[in-house]
Amino acid sequence: MRAVGWARGLPLNSGGKVARDRAREHLESLGWTECAPQRVDSVLVTVSQLVTNAHVHAHSSTRLVLTWDTRCLYVVVHDAASDLPARRPPGTERLGGRGLSLVDALADDWYARPCPGGKIVHACFRPPASARDADDS
Repeated sequence: MRAVGWARGLPLNSGGKVARDRAREHLESLGWTECAPQRVDSVLVTVSQLVTNAHVHAHSSTRLVLTWDTRCLYVVVHDAASDLPARRPPGTERLGGRGLSLVDALADDWYARPCPGGKIVHACFRPPASARDADDS
């Protein structure tokens, strides 16, 4: 199986929009914006949430990696904090507490694990069957 990957470093002063824009460019190069546009929005919201969470909670730059192996688009965000993300109840008086719930609702699967130099948060997005069929031809 052949995989196509892409990686970008995102400094702490960059935001979710930079991450979304770069991810969208990669998704366009893979043809996802044409064959799976509904999944593109889910991927971009997840990218934005994971990068923003890393910047806000880990106080570090991040690395964003997207990999497509024809079965799943993997979104991986690495930051310098070893503490794994934990869900917080959303509050009515403060921002936050919804990011991981969004990721859980949008991604087909996700997990976080420690790794050298911090942690990764990994999400998987499977395209609709029609997009996979087009890739196989």
